[in-house]
Amino acid sequence: MKFVKKQLTLTSNGSRVTYHNITDDVKQIIATSGITNGVCVIQSPHTTCSVIFEEYVHDTDFNGDEFLHVDLNRILDRIIPRELSENTNYRYPGPKHLDFLMELDDPNYPSDPGTILNGDAHIRASFFGASESFILSEGKLEIGSVGYIYFIDFDQNRVRNRTCHVMVMGE
Repeated sequence: MKFVKKQLTLTSNGSRVTYHNITDDVKQIIATSGITNGVCVIQSPHTTCSVIFEEYVHDTDFNGDEFLHVDLNRILDRIIPRELSENTNYRYPGPKHLDFLMELDDPNYPSDPGTILNGDAHIRASFFGASESFILSEGKLEIGSVGYIYFIDFDQNRVRNRTCHVMVMGE
């Protein structure tokens, strides 16, 4: 059995939920892997991001967001409202966690408490999960003719680069 692992770097827009259509990137990784039969796993290492499998929608709004994504965001906004200030809908981050993050020496976590008011993003990502797995048969993903793979960043507080892992396993 052979294993090929690659990663994609994706930039969030920082002002709304970001959807990245990564289908062609995943297909390219599979094509160069030399693996024709097996499994492809796509995973986010970020707790406010998800990987989903959904139909590609040709219609977009003025931001360029597909209508199905816009609809999903509207539903999520009703059940998981955005956290815009402290002491609103969420107990997260909590004083101990805030202290931990403010002392963290990591450029991905600036010492700005406003950037971690993202309890909503954590809950949304928990609903959808961090990964998707697909069967690879005769060198092709078993995703049908309208199925696409999306990496979603639910955090709307700042622009940043996100990592998406792709592992192809098989023969």
